[in-house]
Amino acid sequence: MNRTASITPLDSQAMREAQDIQSSLAKPSGSLGELERITIKLAGITGHSRNPIPRKIICLFGSDHGIYDEGVCSSPQDFTRKLMELYAGSQNGAINILSRKAKAELRLYDLGVKNLPPHQNIITRKFLPNGTNNFLHGLAMSPETVRAVISFGIDVVRDLKSEGFGLIGTGEVGMGNTSPACACIMAATRSHDSSLVGRGAGLDDESFSRKKRVIIDALKFHAMNLNDPVNILSCVGGLDIAAMTGIFLGGAVYRVPVVADGVISIAGALMAYMIEPLTREYMFMSHESEEPAYSHAVKAMNLSAPLKLSMRLGEGTGSAIMMQIIDDALAIINSMAALQQL
Repeated sequence: MNRTASITPLDSQAMREAQDIQSSLAKPSGSLGELERITIKLAGITGHSRNPIPRKIICLFGSDHGIYDEGVCSSPQDFTRKLMELYAGSQNGAINILSRKAKAELRLYDLGVKNLPPHQNIITRKFLPNGTNNFLHGLAMSPETVRAVISFGIDVVRDLKSEGFGLIGTGEVGMGNTSPACACIMAATRSHDSSLVGRGAGLDDESFSRKKRVIIDALKFHAMNLNDPVNILSCVGGLDIAAMTGIFLGGAVYRVPVVADGVISIAGALMAYMIEPLTREYMFMSHESEEPAYSHAVKAMNLSAPLKLSMRLGEGTGSAIMMQIIDDALAIINSMAALQQL
């Protein structure tokens, strides 16, 4: 991951120029709030005060999780495979619909989904064919696997930029993946507060209590090794989280803005931030997930999500919605009349 040494701060001159443009438009300065802040941040990322509406893509990473065996999820594990096939085939999943609405391409990656056969619309990179191991009893995956998946995520950004994409959204699917996401966030912030554990896909009270115990017990089991992001991911992470860690790092390396989705995505963002704090400058939050660990993670990075939609689906749905808002922000700075024209 020595490529992260090339990450630099945002372009302050371009940001000042974008701020000057916003102040010159036919509106009270600051009156468009988040829309103005978006354009100023984008200027810092790209180095240009005005930016065209970019070519957009959502990267959706599918993987299974060994911690599922502990009864932390109410859905059958086979749903990971079935949902990946839905996204790849029928085009009627929520993320298919919202990505089309956002005029964003959807690209699917199989990192380790059980029994998912090859599909022409899925990029297969099975780092672990059956997903991660049960982290209550051992490592979720080796540190070497973590590094390989993070590097893969960085490479994805490099390749997407070369294809002409200027905005990347993150998404995932994997039954039980709120457990590794929450565990990663708690490990990163050195918390054992069980109130950070959410219900995920609608657990009943008994299963919810079990999920809390499993995560707390796993953090205690791995306590001596939760000392850096790679080891956190190795101990209690997921292939999807590691890949998105690479995506966020790659966004900063190659100066491409990356939109974070929900709690699994934000766990990857937090891991990237721990590796290189400057990565936060290249991230756009989307919605504030209903999962309580989400707010804890964004607070740790001193960020906030502009959208409050009571969503908890994942898939990249929040990323797709935020992409439309980014388009709106760019339309304003590019096309709005200036005060001097009145």
